[in-house]
Amino acid sequence: MQVFSCPGCHQLVFFANTACLRCGTRFAFDIDRLSMVVLDAAAQPCANAGVAACNWLAAGPGERCASCRLTRTRPADDDHEAVAQFQVAERAKRRLVFQLRTLGIVLVPRDEETGAGVAFDLLSSQQTPVTTGHAGGVITLDLAESDDVHRERVRTKLSEPYRTVLGHFRHEIGHYLFPVIVGDTDLPEVRALFGDERLDYQAALDRHYREGAPADWAERHVSEYATMHPAEDWAETLAHYLHLRGVLETAAAYRLRVDGPELPGPSTTSLASDPAAVDTSDAGALIDAWLPLSYALNAVSRSLGEEDLYPFVLSPVVMDKLRCVHELVLRAATASPVSTSRRELA
Repeated sequence: MQVFSCPGCHQLVFFANTACLRCGTRFAFDIDRLSMVVLDAAAQPCANAGVAACNWLAAGPGERCASCRLTRTRPADDDHEAVAQFQVAERAKRRLVFQLRTLGIVLVPRDEETGAGVAFDLLSSQQTPVTTGHAGGVITLDLAESDDVHRERVRTKLSEPYRTVLGHFRHEIGHYLFPVIVGDTDLPEVRALFGDERLDYQAALDRHYREGAPADWAERHVSEYATMHPAEDWAETLAHYLHLRGVLETAAAYRLRVDGPELPGPSTTSLASDPAAVDTSDAGALIDAWLPLSYALNAVSRSLGEEDLYPFVLSPVVMDKLRCVHELVLRAATASPVSTSRRELA
């Protein structure tokens, strides 16, 4: 996440802010300029400013912003608990949409006639059973995931080291992007790394919850869930790629770098990282910058008595998968908006 400033006095402001505490300027985020702009007669706030606590700019009066237009279904206005959860989910979704835009991928609303584009159904499981997932360009999120207590309960039950709303969105957008950015000529390489996505999903799901992950899963996968099916391995890897890129961008924006701890004896690997200087077109350079930064962030988190911020280990095989995702994302950036040429999974 880049650093933002007040368009009135240039004070530091943050991604979710709507006004400057120093000068009182009211502003909104402009996805096209990737910056905050003053709200005036020529700049209109999103129509969901109230119900979604949205601080983005809309094209005109009464219109929704580029992120809110992606939401197909939301809770009713009088469902106050669900609306509060909806606001948390939309805040995470705006971060996803922003990040993809900075990577050159523009999401467009789903066209119900052609099936092109993406739609988000943000539903409350208080009313009816909801399964978080992706199907045919529609991403569904159980809004209960927006509740910290519920999410921690599920994370503990499933023995997951990490579970966030933004993490869900990054994972599910990975499913959506697979048939968009992976071309037919890419499939041999992708399947060699991740496996064949055409394998029976239900059989794989049943096997995973019956037997669990193999004992040596960390040698080839970024998480236990990634072992369930090749499609999940892809989505988990793409989500981690977005984690990596997002944190490195934030560190670069704040000029945060790691020079490395002083260790006795000769060092076999570099423990230094300067995110602001990394070549973002080079997957190897991104990974080399990420590893020392994640070590430092985890050490700081432990010093506060918290769990690791990034509780994962990237094996050489996982790094190869990240490189593959990186190359496909780079290529897709030249072909946005991501709305056409979807190949349905078998």
